[in-house]
Amino acid sequence: MPLRETLARIDADLAAGRVPVARQRLRGLVSSFPYDLTLRRRLAEVYRLYGDAAEAGRWMYLDEDRDADETAAFEARYGSPGWRMKALAWRGPEATAATAFAEGQLVAVRTACAEELGHPVAWDAPDSYRQGLEEEYEEPSAPWSVSGVLAGVGCLVGVLAFVAIWVNGVVALFG
Repeated sequence: MPLRETLARIDADLAAGRVPVARQRLRGLVSSFPYDLTLRRRLAEVYRLYGDAAEAGRWMYLDEDRDADETAAFEARYGSPGWRMKALAWRGPEATAATAFAEGQLVAVRTACAEELGHPVAWDAPDSYRQGLEEEYEEPSAPWSVSGVLAGVGCLVGVLAFVAIWVNGVVALFG
């Protein structure tokens, strides 16, 4: 689907309150167009709707106009340079970044990762920086979705109904 059409669908999803769908569409676009800082900014805006400062900071990390608290939350959640490299989902050389600030951020993260691991790392070679990531940190799960919350509430109602029936049966038996 062309970029313009996908963006129109994202706008429609957001207008209709389908935030999880819009988030997924934007994640796909950022994956396809990792150099587009506008897409990253839009994804950060969606994460703000969830109240997820760390993920908003993740997607604004390459933008000079980022929020300091969101950046700190991102850096705290993704505590090592290797996790930050993975989280930023960048591909290719830093020189392809849209701004000098973004390029500087990417160079800083890659350099810190290489220093921590003691060998060169590259954005296009995830195995070069993923060494030991599984041991250090479990990637955060997606924010709650409406369907997930409804499923959880449905399970809770079912358990409560079962308990009520069981209690009424015990009362009738011994009552």
